[in-house]
Amino acid sequence: MSGHSKWHTIKHKKGAADAKRGKIFTRIIKELSIAARNGGGDPDSNPRLRTIIADAKAVNMPADNIKRAIRRGTGEEEGVSYEEVTYEGYGPGGAAVIIETMTDNRNRTVGELRHMLSKYGGNLGEANSVAWMFDRRSLIALAKDKTSEDTLMDAVLNAGADDLKDEDDTWEIVSPIDAHQTVLDAVKALGVEPDSAQIAMLPQNYIMLEGKTAQQMLKLMDLLEEHDDTKNVWSNFDVEEQEIEASLA
Repeated sequence: MSGHSKWHTIKHKKGAADAKRGKIFTRIIKELSIAARNGGGDPDSNPRLRTIIADAKAVNMPADNIKRAIRRGTGEEEGVSYEEVTYEGYGPGGAAVIIETMTDNRNRTVGELRHMLSKYGGNLGEANSVAWMFDRRSLIALAKDKTSEDTLMDAVLNAGADDLKDEDDTWEIVSPIDAHQTVLDAVKALGVEPDSAQIAMLPQNYIMLEGKTAQQMLKLMDLLEEHDDTKNVWSNFDVEEQEIEASLA
């Protein structure tokens, strides 16, 4: 998330403290297989596959794991077949939620997500029940200590970015989808490796949650993020700093 929401802060802090190598590998293997199935196994002609291979190498995934995942995607090797499915719904306080998943069993995934949402006072909705509240944008994030604001701003704006946001200890670069790779290349040309670079669902507006409702929403987002089939979770809620600290305690 971008703008004034602090969920990205929680994700960064929790990611640094709780990241599990196995979970990261599993997600990347799914993405490699899906990208290869949809666009072919040659990274030179499949930009999405090329990006995911770079992500895999960045976390030191063995080359054999990468090759096997691609071969499963192209059908050259037997294995589980994954598909991308996006679910929409509401959490506590009426906060909108979009859950992007990669699954080999839709029925299992939707049942488990419905249970999580229901447990915290939310519910699943129909397609486009909340997606209209979000804009699909390129979102690139990097730690502030990696480069100066002036240097970064000149590079990304010239490459087609719309905005450079100051988010605590992180720079967030927001761009149109078709400028994603160009802006990413401009960042890397500075000798900087982003902490994350993805196509995001950014809320047009935010709702403030407080007290018990805020804590329920934070717990729900945690559960959704940690689910094995989850790729990304987006929401339009905001919370005060003390709610964040309580959730991290």
